[in-house]
Amino acid sequence: MKDVFTPNAPAAIGPYTQAKIIGGMVYTSGQIAIVPATGNLAEGGIEAQTKQVCENLKAVLTEAGSDLAKVIKTTCFLKDIGDFAAFNAVYGEYFTGKPARSCVGGLSLPKGALVEVEVIAEL
Repeated sequence: MKDVFTPNAPAAIGPYTQAKIIGGMVYTSGQIAIVPATGNLAEGGIEAQTKQVCENLKAVLTEAGSDLAKVIKTTCFLKDIGDFAAFNAVYGEYFTGKPARSCVGGLSLPKGALVEVEVIAEL
């Protein structure tokens, strides 16, 4: 088992790692829309936050030796399920391979984030 860390994605804000590699797979922790350079949430609503989340995931997967095309499962959390369509529009630009997915809404997320996504990918 190997920990994954990249400065191109936000550092963990608790006792966890950005991702773990085991058995040819990478399991990411949930990413929220923290901009790595500033440590602040991306501004601009659900679209901007979804884009930042996807960029953060892309950075973690790249460090692990994978990429978004190799994602087999995502789990998505939305503060407001009313943002589902806007979230989907941005999400679909990044996850073109259409991985399996779960998506739930109506949640309080860390730092007041509007969206959080975690993925499982092949190496």
